Amino acid sequence: MHYRKLIVWDKAMETAREIYRLVPRLPKEETYGMRSQITRSVVSIPANIAEGWTRESSKDKAHFLAIAQGSLAETETLLTLCEDLGWFPVSETATLRNLLDEVSRMLTVLRRKARHKG
Repeated sequence: MHYRKLIVWDKAMETAREIYRLVPRLPKEETYGMRSQITRSVVSIPANIAEGWTRESSKDKAHFLAIAQGSLAETETLLTLCEDLGWFPVSETATLRNLLDEVSRMLTVLRRKARHKG
């Protein structure tokens, strides 16, 4: 199956779109700070899912899925900081939080399956 048919990849892409929808609210002075960091971390999630899915060995798949999960944790942390600093209203990040939780659960299952195949 192609990675673009994976629900987890699709949800990760949706997560990235949500972040890109929010980042224009960041202060201009954060263009090369928070904006750069949070967009790089969120893009890394679907990118590593895709890269891992194309690998032949289960060990490699699990490795890239682990990187995706780490990028997800980084994105969650940066999102929390943006909320704490008042840059992103918590009322507008609920959908994003739900997506991050869903992608995290899916990645956990896929990583477990990949590790047990190898």
